Parts: sequence; structure tokens; C-alpha cells
Amino acid sequence: MRKKNALAVALVASAALTLSACGGGKADSSKPLSGVSADAATKAATVLDRPFKKPNLVLTDTHGKKYDLREQTEGKPTLVYYGYTNCPDVCPLTMSNIAIAYKKLSPADREKLQVVFITTDPERDTPKALGKWLKGAGDPAFTGLSGDFPTIQAGARQMGIGIDPPKKEKDGSVVSMHGAQVIAFSPKTDAGYVLYGEDATADDYANDLPKLLKGENP
Repeated sequence: MRKKNALAVALVASAALTLSACGGGKADSSKPLSGVSADAATKAATVLDRPFKKPNLVLTDTHGKKYDLREQTEGKPTLVYYGYTNCPDVCPLTMSNIAIAYKKLSPADREKLQVVFITTDPERDTPKALGKWLKGAGDPAFTGLSGDFPTIQAGARQMGIGIDPPKKEKDGSVVSMHGAQVIAFSPKTDAGYVLYGEDATADDYANDLPKLLKGENP
């Protein structure tokens, strides 16, 4: 595992994790991350002392069907990430890194792991657009979810992730500010107990997934 500066980890933020403008840097945040184990600063993964409860979130998947996050991932190791398909850098890189690690798992373990990508730009990220994007940026087996923005935002807040409504810039581009963290939910407790920042690599995920599949600390 790569070593991190303890202060940098602490500043990931708590109830409103640092917002990332894909392709445009980060918003400022001075709120400390609550519930972080002291030894987590030396790992790509941050193990939370106070895990997040899986949000009560019902959205629409890439097949146009209702998807109840709690119900359909119950008892399964699950990675959840909020982002948008028009992101030029952070989102596709994060999903690509997870996909690379995912492909290294055995078929049986790939069957267990649930990877859920929830859009922060639902107006443009229709179920069809999400499905097409995930085939290239991630893996066809990954779940893409869309819906109305207030519902998506409320679900993110339950996980301590802040997202803002997409904003049109002067040049006509649309930027979505969102927390760029991946949260791993345990198959034992269904709680979000491990957090990864946007600097986590494919090797980091490949090293940690075997333990996450068992609900163990990475």
C-alpha cells in the first residue's frame, strides 16, 4: 500500500466529503473526516470507525428497471461511487481502475462483488447513456443508476458524500461537483466501512478486493 499524509486523509471531510469538479480541481473543505482509524493514514483505504449505513435509495438501472440499493445488494460486498459520464478525468479513471481489479478476480468472486455507479448528472445520464458508458469506462456487469437529482443527492448525503446540481459554465460546458470517494460496504453488516479517495490505483483495489469480499479490513 502507498503511504499517505495523515493530514491529507483527515481532510477528506465528514458529512460533506470534499467535492471534486472533474477536470477543474477541488472545492475547499476544512471539515475533518469523522470516524477514521489512526492507522488508516498509511493505506490507500481508509477504514471508518463509524461506518455509513447503506442509503435507503431506489433509482432506475440501465435496463430501465427500479433498483433498490439496500434490497439488491443485501449481504453482498458492494462498491458505490457517485460521478457522471461527461466527466473528463476522475470518474472514468476511477471506474477503469475498479474494472481492472475486478477482472483479476475469479468468476465466482466477480459474481459476488456489486459495483454501483450512481450519476450526479441525471438529466444527461439517462439509463441508456449510463449503460453505454459503463461498457467502455468500467465493465458491463457494473450497475449504473439514474433518477431525479434530489433523491440522488439525499442518498449521497446518507453516505457522507456531498454533490451539487450540475452547473453550466461560461464556455457552455456542464460541471458536476461531487465527492470522488468510493465506499465499500461489508457483506457481513451491509455498512459502508471502507473509503477510497480518487488517488486509489487499480493495484490498490486488486490488493484489497479479496478482503473486501469477505468483509475484512484491507
